[in-house]
Parts: sequence; structure tokens; C-alpha cells
Amino acid sequence: SPLKIAVLLEYLLPLVGTHKIPSFWALRIRRIEETSRSDQIRGMEGLDGMIEKLLEIRKNKGKRIQLVESEIRNICSTAKELFLSQPNLLELEAPINVCGDIHGQYPDLLRVFEYGGFPPDSNYLFLGDYVDRGKQSVETISLLLAYKIKYPENFFLLRGNHECASINRIYGFYDECKRRFSVRLWKIFTDCFNCLPVAAVIDDKILCMHGGLSPEMESLNQIKAIERPVDVPDQGLLCDLLWADPDTEIRGWGENDRGVSYTFGPDTVAEFLKKHDLDLICRAHQVVEDGYQFFADRQLVTIFSAPNYCGEFNNAGALMCVDETLLCSFQIIKPMRAKPT
Repeated sequence: SPLKIAVLLEYLLPLVGTHKIPSFWALRIRRIEETSRSDQIRGMEGLDGMIEKLLEIRKNKGKRIQLVESEIRNICSTAKELFLSQPNLLELEAPINVCGDIHGQYPDLLRVFEYGGFPPDSNYLFLGDYVDRGKQSVETISLLLAYKIKYPENFFLLRGNHECASINRIYGFYDECKRRFSVRLWKIFTDCFNCLPVAAVIDDKILCMHGGLSPEMESLNQIKAIERPVDVPDQGLLCDLLWADPDTEIRGWGENDRGVSYTFGPDTVAEFLKKHDLDLICRAHQVVEDGYQFFADRQLVTIFSAPNYCGEFNNAGALMCVDETLLCSFQIIKPMRAKPT
């Protein structure tokens, strides 16, 4: 890979021309370096072309996006290595926009960027659930991965419970990949999803994840220690981070109606924030009418960024804008009006 070649060159090039490396190796090393650079340039040109293709729909609303499977495989492979090169608990800085579930609603993803600013004009953290339910999961995840590769230090993606083979095998993503491309592509996406980070902390004060808290979490270092690639287990810390829900009606921990993980009460949130010197928990995972909803005296916020979810809920979507002072404001994305018949 280009990264491995670059590391090799960093070690070898200072030795060229010395007695440590024979002169005939010098030409070979130079050629490897030139090939690596040209591959990176070609790769970036291909990436820009893919982003441009994915954004064409903004100008031509009815245009069908023609994606090439080999291009998608390449961005999955590159993104996978990039995810593994960054921590499982991302340490981010404001200003940044935080977004919740998208669920394959590609036109609404583009609206998120229209409201919050297209990369790299704004920094982004997405909280997971990019696929399933909606009609264009492939376009949705492809654009997000492409932006991650192009702006690796400004654009961040966390894992949701739908970035898991056992879930998206059932709720639409597998069928979309199989119908439009191949089962092989779905498996490649699965390998990529298994490498996604699972939580982020913004300026040491705002903890972000897809689902919620876990009774097993005593220290944030436990998140850092989760090894990747990993499938989502049926229980435990990783499962809870992706599946747990807040519940105003309980204290402590309760059973989750989803049949997975737990619910947690306002007291659990307050105790956790105090123990870890945090100000806010930011999560997604649940449809909320206004696109965002506070819980536990504004100590936790749920963000959902897919308006009119599944064409059934008539909910708004939202993104949370965190400024340099950690002041949080919300951009509301109203449901698009149905076209007259």
C-alpha cells in the first residue's frame, strides 16, 4: 500500500548513496517513490471524480448516479485503513457539526451539507446509521467515505448499530447491494464497517456515540481498548454504545424494548458526566419529532438527521453546530414537501 511504501522510503532514502545501500538499489527506490506518488495523485483524481459524480444530482434532480463497483471497493479499502489508523475514541476539536441517523436518505444527506456547509468549509462528525431503510444507501455511504478519505482530519464517521452485517442483512442494505452491484460488495462494506470508530469526545467535554451508555463502562479508556476490526456482539460495552437508549421513566438501568442492551435513567447520565468531568452526551439512534431532543436536564441530546423518516414519521431532521466556545445550536431540516400528483 502507499502508506507502507512511504514508511519504507522514509527509512531507505537517507541511506541511498552511502555504503549501506548498493547504488543499483537507488534507482529502484526512486522508481518506487515516483510510482507511489503518481498512484496517490491518480487516486485523488479518481476520488474527486467520484465526489463530483455523487454531487451531480444537485444540479440535475432526476439524474441517476452511475457508480462503478471497482471505485466503491477502492474507497472501502482506503477508508478501512484510515479508520484503523485513527483512535477508536476520537478526540476532536470544535467548531464541528454533529449529525445523527441518515439511513440511506441521500437527498437529505445533501440537504445536511447545504445547511451546514459542504466539506471542507465545515467540520463534521456523523453518529452512524448511514445505511438501511432508505433507497440510496450506497450513494450515502459512498459520499461519506469519499469525504472521509479526502478530508481525514476534518470529517469523522462513527459506527451505528446498522453498520453491522446481521442488521443490514435484513433491513435493506444487503438487498440494495445485491440488486445493484453484488453480494461481494456488501461483504467489502461489512469489512469496512467493522473498522469504524465507536465514540468521540469534543474538546474533552462532549461525549458522542450512536446509542448510549453502558453499565460496563468505568473509564473512557475501555473504549480505546476495543480492538478492531470487530463485529458487534450481542452484549457488552460495544453493544451498549451502539444500542442503548435513555428513558425518563426509570432510575439506573432498565430492560430495553429492542431486546438488545439497556435503557438508562437521568440519574445515570448525571452520575456519568460528573465522574468523567463531561458537560454533555450527544447520541442518535431514535427518531425525534424536531430532529433533536434533550434529556436529563439538557445533559444528553438525541440528534436525528433523516427528515420524514421512511416516509412515515413527518419528523424534522437536525444537525448540532458546536462553536469554539462549545455553545451548541441546531439547524432544523424540515421534511420535503411531497410532489403533487
